[in-house]
Amino acid sequence: MLVHEMVQLGAKRSGIRELFEYGLKRKAEVGAENVFDFSIGNPSVPAPDAVQAEFRSQAAREDTVKVHGYTSATGAMSVREAVAKNLNARFDAKARPENLFFTCGAAPALMSTMKAMCVPGAEFIILAPYFPEYPTFIRAIGGKVVIVPANTTDFDLHIEDVEPYVTEHTQAIIINSPNNPSGVVYQKAALEALAELLRKKSAETGHPIYIIADEPYRELVYDGYEAPFIPNIYENTVVCYSWSKSLSLPGERIGYVYVPDQAADSTDLFNAVAGSARALGHICAPTTAQYVVERCCCVMPDIKAYDENRKTLYKGLTELGYTCVYPHGAFYMLLKAPFGTALEFSEKAKEYNLLIPPCEPFGCPGYLRLSTCVSHDMILKSLPAFKALLEENR
Repeated sequence: MLVHEMVQLGAKRSGIRELFEYGLKRKAEVGAENVFDFSIGNPSVPAPDAVQAEFRSQAAREDTVKVHGYTSATGAMSVREAVAKNLNARFDAKARPENLFFTCGAAPALMSTMKAMCVPGAEFIILAPYFPEYPTFIRAIGGKVVIVPANTTDFDLHIEDVEPYVTEHTQAIIINSPNNPSGVVYQKAALEALAELLRKKSAETGHPIYIIADEPYRELVYDGYEAPFIPNIYENTVVCYSWSKSLSLPGERIGYVYVPDQAADSTDLFNAVAGSARALGHICAPTTAQYVVERCCCVMPDIKAYDENRKTLYKGLTELGYTCVYPHGAFYMLLKAPFGTALEFSEKAKEYNLLIPPCEPFGCPGYLRLSTCVSHDMILKSLPAFKALLEENR
């Protein structure tokens, strides 16, 4: 017998990836230059030169056993030392290499962290709009999903929206800033207010309530904005990080869990993360990618192309009459459906070869997500299609 829930999960593909696959088929039919695919967050900016050079250097090493062999389950010590040093230089984090557990990207980092915290009856709070896999991850490790509805006034973090959802069963709240799908960057004052709320609720419930900071877009911020390093604001924060977006390495699956010393029960928590990763089969992150990170964790992304894309797309769409949420981070933009439901609008857009996923799976009905990590030329060529779509269907 097979687990019915898993059969259903495997049979029901991600709507974003389904739209992406449709786009591949459509490009073969009408030509890639005639399809405007805003569906998937696949970085269009190449990995920095230093990163590419380091991959070539690793591949050319004579010690192939080291390059392709196992590291410690927690990650190679030299890699953990380099990343801890970088966190200390950037954020005065007071990190030690022993605080870092390397993972195959952000998803295993999140799942291992949540499983480590998932006592019986555990609730995990997520803020809409959210990454669609969060509920899947939480249910898979036996937790209960608690969703704070989106505040569509500005899609920011508002403490009065969160407080009613914090209960004695709350184990953690997941914070994703810069946010996927909105591109909103939660401000320091809002995070400080959340920290005070969680301190109060932790005292009332008699157990620590953690923040799980999901930070794959931490370096992708614009307009002078800054994504605060949340462990410096709230002591009970665990960071789940990935280089997929910042260094354009989504296919290399490399990231980490950072459990700071100041977090409650930090030693047991780190061991629980390691044990959870073991139980889930998420040990020994890709070795070559680890050693590239050792040399390149100080490399910052070139965000000029993403910056130009968001400005061009926002200006172009709003001048046509669309309503968009102006992003200050990541490489996504929310578009409000100008007619029908978001799903209906997405289906109609396909007739114009515009591929835009609706945000119902993100917990944000009525909106769609545009990935701005696309070619600038595609954005410019797509605007006449957006214009025709709006004019012919209102």
